Amino acid sequence: MLRIDVVTIFPELFGAFLRTSIVGIGRESGALEVSTHDLRGFTTDRHRTVDDAPYGGGPGMVMKPEPLVEAIEALAGPKGAQRTARVLLLSPQGETLDQARVVQMAGQQHLVLVCGRYEGVDQRVIDLAVDEEISIGDYVLSGGEVPAMAVIEAVARLLPGVLGNPESAGSDSFEQGLLEGPQYTRPAVFRGRAVPEVLLSGNHAAVARWRAEQARETTRRRRPDLLRRAGREGDER
Repeated sequence: MLRIDVVTIFPELFGAFLRTSIVGIGRESGALEVSTHDLRGFTTDRHRTVDDAPYGGGPGMVMKPEPLVEAIEALAGPKGAQRTARVLLLSPQGETLDQARVVQMAGQQHLVLVCGRYEGVDQRVIDLAVDEEISIGDYVLSGGEVPAMAVIEAVARLLPGVLGNPESAGSDSFEQGLLEGPQYTRPAVFRGRAVPEVLLSGNHAAVARWRAEQARETTRRRRPDLLRRAGREGDER
């Protein structure tokens, strides 16, 4: 079982998400345990303050170190060799999330996801308590809650017993370093557009070859960077 703890100032955002679809199935099956923790519960002042103005001036607010470090250490223990959990800060400064990293996360026993807000978190939180920073892309969000949900779902679908068909995960986009090719279902003809004949042939080897070719072609057209990353430019040429 994988345990995930989420530190956030908006735990209510996760309610329906944790009950629904793949994540809900993972929790019901016992493969996944997810708990949310309100950061304000780790404050010590009567106003339950989690942010303050940045030193040096500038717009916005910065998340304070005291409650964040307190929350992380309560869930994961102090940073160091004895820590068994992996603490991830969802941050635009982090390494971009990809499938290889998701596979690594799915192999952990305990993840702590820290959701940043405002202009970011005090650097001392990262230095003292965070193991890794993760970004889900080069665009702006209001906080780390949506990225945390992306991490949870991506990891959940790799856990044993969560997907109805375990082969589904292995054939998804990015699993083989390529995008998936086009998919079809009934009817065989829709508005004059027919399903490729090879998919109706019953020849499983031919179908597999066609899908592999389509995956390479789709990746070449839409994400050639994936081919370069996998060292497949020569194959394509």
